[in-house]
Amino acid sequence: MLRTHNNGELRLAHVNQTVTLCGWVQRTRDKGGMIWIDLRDRYGITQLMLEEGKTPKEVLDLARTFGREFVISATGVVVERLSKNDKIATGDIEIRVSEISILNPAKLPPFLIEDDTDGGDDLRMKYRYLDLRRNPVRANLQLRHQVARFTRDYLDNQDFIEVETPVLIKSTPEGARDFVVPSRMNPGEFYALPQSPQTFKQLLMVSGFDRYYQIVKCFRDEDLRADRQPEFTQIDCEMSFIEQEDVLNMFEGLIRHLFTKVKGMDLGEVSRMTYAHAMKYYGSDKPDIRFDMKFVELKSEEVDLVSDKDFAVFDAANTVVGINAKGCAEYTRKQVDELTEFVKRPQIGAKGLIYFRYNNDGTLKSSVDKFYSEEDLKKWAEAFGAEKGDLILILPGDGDKVRKQLNELRLEMGNRLGLRDPKKYAAHWVIDFPLLEYGEEEDRWFAMHHPFTSPKPEDIQYLESGDLGKIRANAYDLVINGVEVGGGSIRIFQKDLQAKMFEVLGFSDEEAKHQFGFLMDAFEYGAPPHGGLAFGFDRLCSLFGGSDSIRDFIAFPKNNSGRDVMIDSPSTIDDKQLNELKIRTVV
Repeated sequence: MLRTHNNGELRLAHVNQTVTLCGWVQRTRDKGGMIWIDLRDRYGITQLMLEEGKTPKEVLDLARTFGREFVISATGVVVERLSKNDKIATGDIEIRVSEISILNPAKLPPFLIEDDTDGGDDLRMKYRYLDLRRNPVRANLQLRHQVARFTRDYLDNQDFIEVETPVLIKSTPEGARDFVVPSRMNPGEFYALPQSPQTFKQLLMVSGFDRYYQIVKCFRDEDLRADRQPEFTQIDCEMSFIEQEDVLNMFEGLIRHLFTKVKGMDLGEVSRMTYAHAMKYYGSDKPDIRFDMKFVELKSEEVDLVSDKDFAVFDAANTVVGINAKGCAEYTRKQVDELTEFVKRPQIGAKGLIYFRYNNDGTLKSSVDKFYSEEDLKKWAEAFGAEKGDLILILPGDGDKVRKQLNELRLEMGNRLGLRDPKKYAAHWVIDFPLLEYGEEEDRWFAMHHPFTSPKPEDIQYLESGDLGKIRANAYDLVINGVEVGGGSIRIFQKDLQAKMFEVLGFSDEEAKHQFGFLMDAFEYGAPPHGGLAFGFDRLCSLFGGSDSIRDFIAFPKNNSGRDVMIDSPSTIDDKQLNELKIRTVV
């Protein structure tokens, strides 16, 4: 080894020992008769000290040529520091250098390799190998390593076996777009990169591997955002001879284990709510339950406190819902106008915002006083459980659409009121999803999760009757702080039921056989009842790390355009490669 110790290791117990350290020059301070060098590696920083009259002149002269990020080796004696630094672990000691050498000089980096760097996102992504030297980024990858290690520990102890599944597979038409890979040996034919190992893990259940997992790369060619990447990682799991409750208990155990090991904390209660409840009271299938602010209906199929008052906006809406922003009655007109502009943003799409205040003096004041009396507003206040000092924010519209709009406003108010504390965690399962959703543009039904999700046994009758919107799925998502961190389902394992599902989704017998014949055939050889779940590994890491973006926890991520700006990928390939693949490009 070129070094005897790393740069985070030495303490007062090592005083008087001769050591050799290696690393990168973080900074140099030359005070004339004294030179101090902060030497960095992934373990920490150690201060080197060189002094005229005590350090050989040639060593001093060489040290004065060092620039930032030079890779050097230094040998010397560990001594106690006179001026200690309690901000670093090695702050009680320094190295009195006797020998020093340059292992590799370095160009001046394009940004400071500091915790608070001056490099913007684009620049840091272009030089990601330099960005990875910074403590916060390195800590994120160390956290990722810990999450993977503790995950394996838990699953190993539960008798799961890790099995790798293929990366080059067959393209399927359901779900997001596939990334495809041409086959030189089979001209005109293509592999696809897996969006998940779904069919393979089901085949493993048929094979008798009753508890499978892998931490696996998956690929989806879809538009990106902070929590999406074209390639991402899942903790993929499957179990045989189980029911939904078994899966929920097993993987609630995994999440509790990770919170204990990674965060050193008890996750607390993991509650459950149905999809219908989540949409009715939160307008989202992944509600953030760290704070209350549930929706209250002023107009729906069950209640109507607003119609027939000559207010056309409410009369035309089939749904009027609102939230109670506790203690916000003193919001200024400017603040309310900001909220109105927020909900009118194109990505939200509301046409406006109605509000009323329950003032501290007990009076009620609304933006629709022209149409509604104080008695009307008192009924609204009672419905919302409003008290003096509260501000009620109301949106009219159409069913789930307006609920989704109100969900965005609820989250915004949660942010403004400091109710979404990133250090506080609230987890819950969402269950009983619809099995199918109707696509208006395509005029057909789609699987809400995927075609292999089993319907609730008591709802299978609706597959035959045609009441497809009534069918609930044996599906479940785990949501933490408003983020879906994992989801799965009990699978269809009978050939006839799977064939019926394909029929409902619009597959002809030929299409189903072409796409999934191998799975259908496997079901004829004794498929056990099975189900599973996949956690978004990158999302879990970002949740534990307190970040909204999974990119911060991926070593070499893509940007929002799906590009790796460091290696300039994707890129064109030359005509020779295209000819070998029998491919012609059309742009």
